[in-house]
Amino acid sequence: MNIFRLAGDMTHLASVLVLLLKIHTIKSCSGVSLKTQELYALVFATRYLDIFITYVSFYNTVMKLIFLGSSFSIVWYIRRHRVVRRSYDKDQDTFRHLFLLLPCLVLALVINEKFTFKEVMWTFSIYLEAVAILPQLVLLQRTRNIDNLTGQYVFLLGAYRALYILNWIYRYFTEEHYVHWITWIAGIIQTLLYADFFYYYFQSWKNSVKLELPA
Repeated sequence: MNIFRLAGDMTHLASVLVLLLKIHTIKSCSGVSLKTQELYALVFATRYLDIFITYVSFYNTVMKLIFLGSSFSIVWYIRRHRVVRRSYDKDQDTFRHLFLLLPCLVLALVINEKFTFKEVMWTFSIYLEAVAILPQLVLLQRTRNIDNLTGQYVFLLGAYRALYILNWIYRYFTEEHYVHWITWIAGIIQTLLYADFFYYYFQSWKNSVKLELPA
């Protein structure tokens, strides 16, 4: 554990809490992509298959449970909650997210560190996480009406991955034989997808205007 890893984890946790705060308190999922949330639920479900058979640390187990529980609860809120689901903009959230699954699975089967079921599923989750934000970004571009909490949620998600890149750089120079090309390349691609959003987010903050993405 280092400061960049901890900061990344806390930023990731903060993004989830911001989204849950919006959904639970305001009873609205306006501007939130169900497609992205379903992809994240699948990411965590396939990544943490070892949660009950491999113990790393109390911190590690708690974080896994939080991300698993929160991702599935968000999907439930948007799909089933009698009030929240009314605010879901199904007509705008039309990104065909299922088309992302097969390429990620094939890539995981071909490019992995070890050809075992658990390792392939872990690699699949890495590839899928890299592109899971796409439906959310597309939805924000279509609606152009981005409330503060949704904007903060997406910003924190992007910041979490950027901090993890700093964590990898730190570990590369401080740990022997620390090389994980799959995680690194997927993480860089994931961060680059946020570049446009980051630009407009900082512009809105700098000029004290409402965040809007170009259509």
